[in-house]
Order: sequence, then C-alpha cells, then structure tokens
Amino acid sequence: MPPRAAPPASAVSPQAAAPVRRRSLAPLEPIGGRARVLLGLGFFVAFVLVWSIATLGGFVPPTFLASPVTMLKEGWMLFAEFGFIGDVGMTVWRVFGGFLLAAVLAVPLGIAMGTWKAVEAFFEPFVSFCRYLPASAFIPLLILWAGLGEMQKLLVIFIGSFFQIVLMVAVTVGGARRDLVEAAYTLGAKSRGIVARVLIPGAAPGIAETLRLVLGWAWTYVIVAELIGSSSGIGHMITDSQALLNTGQIIFGIIVIGVIGLVSDFAFKALNRRMFAWAAL
Repeated sequence: MPPRAAPPASAVSPQAAAPVRRRSLAPLEPIGGRARVLLGLGFFVAFVLVWSIATLGGFVPPTFLASPVTMLKEGWMLFAEFGFIGDVGMTVWRVFGGFLLAAVLAVPLGIAMGTWKAVEAFFEPFVSFCRYLPASAFIPLLILWAGLGEMQKLLVIFIGSFFQIVLMVAVTVGGARRDLVEAAYTLGAKSRGIVARVLIPGAAPGIAETLRLVLGWAWTYVIVAELIGSSSGIGHMITDSQALLNTGQIIFGIIVIGVIGLVSDFAFKALNRRMFAWAAL
C-alpha cells in the first residue's frame, strides 16, 4: 500500500498552524527579565506610597511610625553626625564572621552525613534536636562563657546557622542520583572517587543555594546578638533609638539591614550562576 501523501498547506486548519500564544499569568509561565524588574520595583513604589499616605496624611501618629521623609533625614543624621558607617561595618563583620565559621565546619559534616548512613545515624538526632533551639536562648550562657565581646556575637550567629547548614547539606548530598553512582562503580571508581567526583560535584549547586539561604537567616541572628550587651552595630543603634522613641532611626536601621542583605543575596546568586552555570542547563 503506497504511503499516504501529506495534506497540502491550504488544508491545514488555521488553529493547528497558528503558534501557541503564551499567557503571562498562566501557572508556571516564565516572564521576561524586564517585566520581573518592573514588577519588583512596582511593589516597593506601592509600599512607599501607602506608607507616605498613612504618615504624611496624619492617619498614624509620628511617635508610632515616622514618615519616609523623616526616616531619610534621621538616616542622614546617623551617617553625618553619629558615625553610623562604623556600626554598619561591625554588623557586616559579625554576620560574615559567624556565618563563615559555621559554613567551614558544617559543610564537611553535612557531606559526611549525606554520604555515609552510619555517620548520619550518629549525628542526625542531635543535630535535629539542636536545630529547633532558638539561638537567642543561648545568649545568657554565651555571655557567661565568652563575655560581652565579639566572640559572644559570633557564637550566636554560629549556633543559629551551623545546624541548619548541616542538615540541609546532608539532604542535598543524600539525594544524589543512584544511576550516576552505579555508573561510576561500573567504570571502576572507588569509594573516595564516588565522593570526590560524583557526590560533591553533583551536590555543589544545591550546597551553594543552601549557604545563600542560611546567610539570610544569619542577618536575623546578628540583630538579636546586638540587642543585648553591645556598644556598636545596627542592633545597638536600634536599641538606643527605641529608648528615645525615634522611630525614624529604627526604621532606617531596619531598611539598611534589608538593603545589605538584598545586595549580598544578589551577589551570592550571581556567583552561583557563574560557578555552576551547567546546573541551569
């Protein structure tokens, strides 16, 4: 039986020939980079607009919430007259110091737990238990053990970050594809080669993403550490401003933390994309 000829182009229905139109609001439908930026900025504009109407319009007393204009004036005064840049530098140093200390110790332990089930069985109950303990609850003990210096604040951030990183890295490494591991064994790889050439490279993008997320949590711990027994830092400034009922300085300090955290998050994302470009393919 001879093959059936394809129908002429004129016989194809317009519905079948027309390209499928993408709907921007469809579930899981991606949007362009420009639209993403505009939407993100649009929320901030709307937020500041509502804030301005509520404060400048007299709907909220300035004692409870300063206006955006007052907040900017107080922020300029902090930098110009009170050396706030030094407080910002101390807070950044504490965050990255405690976070790096936690990452250096937690990542190898998490890799070991994800690789060897005996190691996981030994450490996982204790790490899971400690993960639920609030870092702020350790502050009285840390003051007794380490005093009111920098070590106490670094340890608060360390405790808040270490156990989270360990478990998240262990889950990432333990979720490696079994077919890749079996293929490596088939090609003659030993246990050390499996870890070095299969598990760690495969989990590296996930580990980097874990570190990016936990770095955001570290910013919350540093403010808790600086609220008690500190003579410098953004948290110390917020405490002093609260005693003076200066909501403009309080809000400015909070916004500075958010801006620094957002910049560090974008930098982490860019570094991850550069280091692990193949992971997005």
